[in-house]
Amino acid sequence: MKKKLMALVLGMTMVMSASMMASAADVTLTMAEVNPADTIVGQMDQAFADKVAELSDGSIEINIMFSGVLGAEEDVLDTMLGGGGTIDISRISAFALTSYGGEKSMLLSLPYTFESREHFWNFATSELAQEFLLEPVENGTGIRGLFYGEEGFRHFFTVDEISGIEDLAGMKIRVSNDAIMNGLVEGLGASPTVVSFTELYSALQTGVVDAAEQPIANYQSNAFPEVAPYLILDGHTLGAVQVVMTDDAWNSLTEEQQAIITEAGEYASNYCREISESAENEVLEELIADGVTVIEVDDLTPWQEAVADLVAENIVGQEDLYQQLLDFAE
Repeated sequence: MKKKLMALVLGMTMVMSASMMASAADVTLTMAEVNPADTIVGQMDQAFADKVAELSDGSIEINIMFSGVLGAEEDVLDTMLGGGGTIDISRISAFALTSYGGEKSMLLSLPYTFESREHFWNFATSELAQEFLLEPVENGTGIRGLFYGEEGFRHFFTVDEISGIEDLAGMKIRVSNDAIMNGLVEGLGASPTVVSFTELYSALQTGVVDAAEQPIANYQSNAFPEVAPYLILDGHTLGAVQVVMTDDAWNSLTEEQQAIITEAGEYASNYCREISESAENEVLEELIADGVTVIEVDDLTPWQEAVADLVAENIVGQEDLYQQLLDFAE
């Protein structure tokens, strides 16, 4: 009798354990991140994944692949739109959506649009931001924006010493394959050179390019100071980012699971807002201590004038929408 009872208890325990193991990862979603885990956006991604796990009692897992192991942002978007389900979620630069059904997001990357972080977050927490996030899915692209974050203002860094805007003229400056970034570099009198982000370190090291631009935290985490130790703080663009998800992955979730993803996204966005400025300031102090030459820009007027035509050309037909973005500074 005791043996039968023990066998019954053991059997029930095994069934319960199997059930718990099955529910531990009912859904696993693969997320791509081109930057390392210790960057501002990497920390935001992890906060998102942790909150999803918490809210779902571990039944939804976000498997984050950091440091570009799944490719550059354009490669990731191509994979997501190509189907197959190998990448479900990605953190991407908002301007990268311009060619993927997110034409409105192009406005976010226009130089000197956002005066401050507060200006950006006034937009990112508005109803207008939701309109931008959902534009790709409404256009039938196959992806949808979940939430906004930011990785700090983007600045130029160079292999050789510079002192101001005039020194950028004639340089080969790395850009992604993006019309706005190409136009920005051309406006400064430099030569835009398309290089994959994953190849940028070697491109700087070997002279393929003379300069590039990134937010400060990404500049440090990707070891770019080793090959380009001059950083000029022009802040031409605030690094607005979106976390996007394929429609296939979204539609595979129950309404309850979708609500968990949405709530976790709001949490991660707020987390990014809380840490971004302090994290960036800390990194800047470390860079200076490590010998990086940091050049302050006291007057942005020459920079703004150099790209005024670019801005004017790219807001045609969306003048009112762009004005709404500018008005969030108030």
